[in-house]
Amino acid sequence: MEPVRDSSDLTPTQAEIDEESRRIRRLRILVQLTLQEIAAGDLSPEEAAGMIAATRRAALEMFPGKENAFDLIYKPQFQRMMNAVYRLQ
Repeated sequence: MEPVRDSSDLTPTQAEIDEESRRIRRLRILVQLTLQEIAAGDLSPEEAAGMIAATRRAALEMFPGKENAFDLIYKPQFQRMMNAVYRLQ
């Protein structure tokens, strides 16, 4: 059982830092795999959009409340890939 921490102590524990690092690494891998799958060109635009939506849902499960961060960091990458592969504008 973890000890209760004082609310004034906002310094994360090493375990919390390690856990967040794992989630970040997992998200990066997930995004890269999704981008690679789309880049292969074997999916329809609808299927690719579905994969992007699923990746976003998974990211928000890992990092609740970080919709804006996802949209700022990853959405442009997905849009560029969709434009490149499917000639969308």
